[in-house]
This record gives sequence, structure tokens and C-alpha cells, in this order.
Amino acid sequence: MLLRSCIAVVSAFALSAVAAQAETITIATVNNGDMIRMQKLTDDFTAKNPGIELEWVTLEENVLRQRVTTDIATKGGQYDVMTIGTYEVPIWGKQGWLVSLDDLGADYDIDDLLPAIRGGLTIDGSLYAAPFYGESSMVMYRTDLIEKAGLEMPDAPTWEFIADAARKMTDKDNEVYGICLRGKAGWGENMAFLTATSNSFGAKWFDMDWRPQFDQAPWKETLSFYIDLMNDAGPPGASSNGFNENLSLFQSGKCGMWIDATVAASFVTNPDDSSVADKVGFALAPDTGLGKRGNWLWAWSLAIPAGTQKAEAAKKFVAWATSKEYLALVASKEGWANVPPGTRTSLYENPEYAKVPFAKMTLDSINAADPTQPTVDPVPYVGVQFVAIPEFQGLGTAVGQQFSAALAGTVTVDQALQNAQQLTEREMRKGGYLK
Repeated sequence: MLLRSCIAVVSAFALSAVAAQAETITIATVNNGDMIRMQKLTDDFTAKNPGIELEWVTLEENVLRQRVTTDIATKGGQYDVMTIGTYEVPIWGKQGWLVSLDDLGADYDIDDLLPAIRGGLTIDGSLYAAPFYGESSMVMYRTDLIEKAGLEMPDAPTWEFIADAARKMTDKDNEVYGICLRGKAGWGENMAFLTATSNSFGAKWFDMDWRPQFDQAPWKETLSFYIDLMNDAGPPGASSNGFNENLSLFQSGKCGMWIDATVAASFVTNPDDSSVADKVGFALAPDTGLGKRGNWLWAWSLAIPAGTQKAEAAKKFVAWATSKEYLALVASKEGWANVPPGTRTSLYENPEYAKVPFAKMTLDSINAADPTQPTVDPVPYVGVQFVAIPEFQGLGTAVGQQFSAALAGTVTVDQALQNAQQLTEREMRKGGYLK
């Protein structure tokens, strides 16, 4: 009896010691489906790492970007792990704001990361963020509605075909809209879509001397095409719709087509969430015959701010969440279709994943994007749906507000473009790009 009591006391002491030593790491992330799923699976991580506890801050995309940017720039120290994108990583890494991730463990297999994705997260040969999922954009469409319209979707459609199909599929009396596209203002919301689209129309943000180009014909063609199409075939209130709003519309059967992130494919084909799961096809993002498609390149990645006091614990979490083992965990719990896509070569070599209907189109879309030569004409910047300069975060959102207002009908296309030209010129002069 005395021995049992002693063991109980020792055990209680050991448990309290572990609890006292437990580190809590705070993770800021976006409210996308893959991240929500990750939170539900973190019992696997905490079981393997009993000394680490996790605290989540889950935010809407635009809010997340504002919060983490403010925190890292001011060295606020609120977060130990941040979900950031391909835009922020090279800029913040060069500023010394991120911890290098070259030591995520011998079994992490950094060379398995897809070159197109890894390249955007690497500075001077060192990885500064680990990709949780990678994406491009593509056409997701209703196979039944395209057939009803008497059309057949090409694997590589033109914008002309997309516009014609959208108008033919629209049935506003029954709340079926031929196309759903981002309209919500934000550099990573409507401007991600519109910048990528503008590339295919021959437009660009800046010429080789950093002069803004919104006063040139290709941008007018891009914005006019988009707004005319959305007025004719888009849902009401489109200027408030971002990724999540359009996902909901598509899943409820209200969109004939949706051109957006390839990562959405697993959600629109999931019968638990999507009423049209068995009626979805995929195609490459459209072009106009100028040699560039309207698709982007992005990775939502996990990074560690240089100001954290818990870098080692944070690295353990980042390694777990972006590992081959995590992909296998998701597959075992939710099926291969729900594995975070676009990060690892081994995933696309896996015969089980090859059976997923959107796997090949996702990889083809990622490989079709070239951030080093994003536009028809030469430009001085890198980035497909963004311009990789620090000023772009503010600029992209300000221009996005103008274009969202044009979609809402509160300003004309010409006014929106004139305002975009003026505000961009002003900021580029202030930043020393223009004399």
C-alpha cells in the first residue's frame, strides 16, 4: 500500500513537472478549409510532443494579413508561427524577420518540395517558410450545365469561350449564374484574380521604368471584360465575394463556372459539403492567345517570426504540419482527395493520389505559371498575381478598392483606372521608384 502511494505521488509529481515545462506556441492562420482540418488533427502532434501546447488564432484572409504584417514589422511577438504567402516570404526573409527552416529534421526531405513552390520560399539557398499547400488557379465548372448549353469545355479554354459559356449557362430566375469570380477588395482577393487575368490580356502593373500602366489599353480591356461578364452572368453582390463566398455559392449549385484556387477542388467535389460534387469538371485558366494564361502561383506556408522565444517548439510544429507524414495522416482520416495539394513531388508520384480527378490539372496549372516572366512584355518585377515589392500590399488593396467599386457600379471603368493610375504613381514616387 505504501509502495502504491509512493508511486502515485511520484507520478503526480512527474505530470505536474511536465505541465510546468509545457510551452504554448501561438499559431496565426487563415480560415480556409485545409487549415480548419489541420486544427482538428493536431492531437497527433500533441501526442508526439507532450511538452508543447497549441493556441490558435484563426482569421479571415485580409484580417490575417493585416495582423501578421503589423506584428512582425513592429516585433510585437504575438505569434510563434504565422501562415503567410509567397508574396511575404522573400520580402520578410531579406529583412531578417523570419527564422531559417533548413533544419526541420533528417526525415523532412526538403528536396521533395515541388521546385516551383520551394523556389518562391527560398532566399540565398535557405528555406524561410514551409509550404502547407501550394496552388495555382483553374476553371471549375458544372459538367451538366455546360452540356445543357450545348458546349464542350476544352482543357485549355480561351476567355472568349468562357464568356460565351457563362452567358449561356446563366438562369437568373432560378439563381444559377454562369460564372462566379472574386470581387471583394484586397491585394490577395480581387487583385489576385484580376492581376493574373490581366497578364493574359497583355497588361502589366509597371513598365521597365516602374511607370504604372493602368492608363494603357490592355488594362481597360481586362477590367471592361470582367465587369461586363459579371454584370451579365455573375451573382448579385459580387463586389463583396471573395474565395469563401464563391466557394459557398458553387457548392450550393449557384455557379456554372468558378475560376479560382486549385485548392478548392477538394471542397467542390466533396459530397459531404457540395450539392454538385458529382458534376464538376476542371480546365486550365483561360488565355487570349498571347502566350500567358490567367492563372496564379501561390503557397500558404508556415513561417516563424525572428522575434519568437519558442523557435525550437515552433519548428517541431512546422515540420509536422508540412511533412509527408501529415499528408498520409489526412489521407487515412479523410481520403486522398482532401490531402493538402501542391507541395511535394512524392504526392504526385503516388498512384493513389493520381486517381484524384483534379490532381493532374492542379499540377499542370502550377507548372504553367512563371513568376519570373509573368507578363507578355518584359517587366522589372517578379510575381504572377502580385508584384514582389513591399509597397504592393497597400497598393494592391487600394487599387482593389477602385476595381471593386467599378464592379458595384459606384464608379465607371474609366474612373477606376484613372484613380488606380494616380494613386499608384503617387506611391511609386514616394517610394523612390519614379523621379
